[in-house]
Amino acid sequence: MGFLWRWLFALGLLTATYNPTQYNYVRWVMDYGNANLSIAVLLGLLLLIGYIIYLRATLRSIGGIGMGLVLALVGSGLWVLYDLGLLKLDDGNLNTWLGLIALSLVLGIGLSWSHVRRRLSGQSDMDDVDD
Repeated sequence: MGFLWRWLFALGLLTATYNPTQYNYVRWVMDYGNANLSIAVLLGLLLLIGYIIYLRATLRSIGGIGMGLVLALVGSGLWVLYDLGLLKLDDGNLNTWLGLIALSLVLGIGLSWSHVRRRLSGQSDMDDVDD
């Protein structure tokens, strides 16, 4: 259940920043950011803090190579679905959502990997000594 929450928060962070609908930070700043500069900066900083937390934890737990491997695994899964005819890639909005889901899986797995490794091996990371 913990992974699900971490993944959903990562998906929420990414979709709050950008998604194909009109309800995202990038579009809001482009349309109303000049009139509400203080709010735009505050929300941008909150998003930046979320990204720093996720990226730092992901890089520390699985590293850049691990991030690439998870992204390659998700990409190859999408490729299989496309080859089987279960997925059509001619819709730009769908492609954007698939990209957001793929990136959120990388971040969710990265944030959860230390917990998984501790359960499988019984060994804690150096950052987990206080647990």
